[in-house]
Amino acid sequence: MARVQFEHIYKRFGKVEVVHDVSIDIKDQEFLVLVGPSGCGKSTCLRMVAGLEEPSEGEIFIGNNVVNGVDPKDRDIAMVFQNYALYPHMTVFDNMAFGLKLRHFPKEEIKKRVEEAADILGLEKLLKRKPKELSGGQRQRVALGRAIVREAQVFLMDEPLSNLDAKLRVETRANIIRLHQRIKTTVIYVTHDQVEAMTMGDRIAVLNGGIIQQLGSPQELYDHPANLFVAGFIGSPSMNFFPGAKVVSEEGSTKIVLEGVGQITVPPLYTELARAAAGRQLTFGIRPSHLEDAALVSEDGVVQSSIEGKVDVVENLGNELQVYLTAGEKSVTATLDPRSRIGAGSKVRLYVDSNQIHLFDSETTEVIF
Repeated sequence: MARVQFEHIYKRFGKVEVVHDVSIDIKDQEFLVLVGPSGCGKSTCLRMVAGLEEPSEGEIFIGNNVVNGVDPKDRDIAMVFQNYALYPHMTVFDNMAFGLKLRHFPKEEIKKRVEEAADILGLEKLLKRKPKELSGGQRQRVALGRAIVREAQVFLMDEPLSNLDAKLRVETRANIIRLHQRIKTTVIYVTHDQVEAMTMGDRIAVLNGGIIQQLGSPQELYDHPANLFVAGFIGSPSMNFFPGAKVVSEEGSTKIVLEGVGQITVPPLYTELARAAAGRQLTFGIRPSHLEDAALVSEDGVVQSSIEGKVDVVENLGNELQVYLTAGEKSVTATLDPRSRIGAGSKVRLYVDSNQIHLFDSETTEVIF
């Protein structure tokens, strides 16, 4: 097993800089997810660990060794790609054993490792089949098995679930989590899907434009986003934003006023920060799950913190209602209790959980609280 470190890594292709000053310390046996939109530099970071790209500046460590300039085959890493890249003419056993045969492992050792990996991944009955006889999920497990038998120090996974349908993605996601818990190897996992990132990672590095926007645990990123980009990217449905928010202090209380939408009382924990931000260009943020139908909560709470709007669409998901409404000129999403009786076309008042509010500087995009 091994620790992986990025130390002030830059990557340029000609004059285009795709990775800017990335520094991450990935602990031994940690599952780190690199997440961000297409073109943010996450796959380039993974390829630099693998040795498929060389950093323009900075150093990459695997264990205690700097691996800049070291051939991929000498880095003791195993990689799983978005494309399964299985040999169609070989059986599952031979696909999983291929890398070991190239390294001239003894037959008995190869058999032992392949059978152990097949047991972990539930492939024991499929070892004699060829890829065309397998489902997409089974092929992905074979690709994982081929990596496992290497017993490498670091596993690199580049969007391995992208080719699977929704149900298989959930199943395979759970398989990878169980696999990591069992083999306890350092994993660096790249995805553009924030749900995958939230459910799989011990820590998540959110990238945008080649820059790490925030690095932390899934809950930390969800509860305390560092800026507008992270707040909007992490969480599904994404956070609602209200530009043009104003902080007003009167009669001993501090409120955030949203023109034509409503007002929110700032709790004591955030009062000083809110008052210090008065006069700046501000954006207010609230997650859909932190809005409630005012008809289902106390009247006092509604008066203190609420927003009003007109309902456009209601999606009944059984355990919750996904409600899309227009508040002022802003589109808003709310995740409500299914007991709510609101319908399309109706006016609605939504209670805002003031302990879950967020305020951002619109110019710098940085969080205020």
